[in-house]
Amino acid sequence: MAIVVARGARLAALREARWLDRKRLCGCAALSIIAAAAALAWVLAGHGVRDPAGRPIGTDFVSFWTVSRALLGGRQHLVYDPAALAALERAALAGAVPFYAWQYPPPALLIVLPLALLPYLWALSAWLALGLVGYLSALWRIVPRPLTLWAGLAFPAVLIELLHGQNAFLTTALFAWGLLLLRTRPAAAGVLLGVLSFKPQLALLLPVALVAGGHWRALAAAAAGALALVGLTVLLWGGGIWADFLASLPFARLILETGLVPYYKLQSPFAAMRLAGGSVTAAYAVQAPVTVAAAAIVARTWRRPADPALQNALLLVATLLATPFLLDYDLLLLAPAIAWVAELEIRDGALPWERTALAAASATPLFARALAAATLLQPTPFVLAALLAALLARLRRDGNRARPAPGGAPAADGAGGEL
Repeated sequence: MAIVVARGARLAALREARWLDRKRLCGCAALSIIAAAAALAWVLAGHGVRDPAGRPIGTDFVSFWTVSRALLGGRQHLVYDPAALAALERAALAGAVPFYAWQYPPPALLIVLPLALLPYLWALSAWLALGLVGYLSALWRIVPRPLTLWAGLAFPAVLIELLHGQNAFLTTALFAWGLLLLRTRPAAAGVLLGVLSFKPQLALLLPVALVAGGHWRALAAAAAGALALVGLTVLLWGGGIWADFLASLPFARLILETGLVPYYKLQSPFAAMRLAGGSVTAAYAVQAPVTVAAAAIVARTWRRPADPALQNALLLVATLLATPFLLDYDLLLLAPAIAWVAELEIRDGALPWERTALAAASATPLFARALAAATLLQPTPFVLAALLAALLARLRRDGNRARPAPGGAPAADGAGGEL
């Protein structure tokens, strides 16, 4: 009997998650920020552009800065040639470095073009600082409270992004600000969302949401913005840049299907199946229905009347499940999703299991890569699925609350409480 009681108490603790209060949230955020500051201090304690272990500071930023140098030097024909780019990277950092691939479509060249106007570390600092401002300003717009900025800085994917010098700050800012402006300034929102065409795997479900929601002005602006970027790349570098990109796509497929990027670093259902020993065919067989289901959920949610905060959060989580190529720094998209759910909880109260799903999603970027490497089991798709289920439960609750309960009584709300 005691065992049953104890098990019930543990389930109740997870179901209600009353332990996830403001005090614990602030304490965990403080520990995360202190640990991140220590990690960054260690990285910067190396010599020149290398950390104490001899790796380039900013790692993936090496390709961004090197591609910029190639563009400014009129060598754009080399950026989609892996062997040529590897040689350029070694020359740019004056020594041996791992190869950092460049597989982004030509609109991304416009984004990185100015970077080599600054020395490497200055360019990296400016890139990250501007991205961080865009990311935090979006979170503040969602939930304008000091705790939002504190928790936003502490989100584990922030440290991963800082260490890799990647573009997750930019993609998250574009996505979040696009959704924030969608219903009040659709043309501006569409332009921002159109810029996401530089990273199309994260824009996969945007057309589904915009069409289902009838956001035609935003969709037209997004299409016009994306086409304008395409036109500008042709104007600057000619149509050959697109021929080079298309010729590089088999290499991109090779990266995904053969593990040139180790599968423990990838966070998708496809990667989870490959990491567990599944074949490429089996991995696609898992990823395809997940992608279709994610698109169907977004279409259904955005087609019906629903709270915009809930629609936005659901789109972000579904996007992360829908793409087969997803790195842990891309999980930064969870931050605005969590902020939108927090806004709903502050206003309407938390639902059972919701806070536990949010806590798991918040911690996942911190441990997913290490756990996958140690166990060959990738937890991220399951955590994302649990969070998506929690959002769908809130959607059902809101729909039920909008209809009279049997006997004419109002439907019950969830448990209240402010984080």
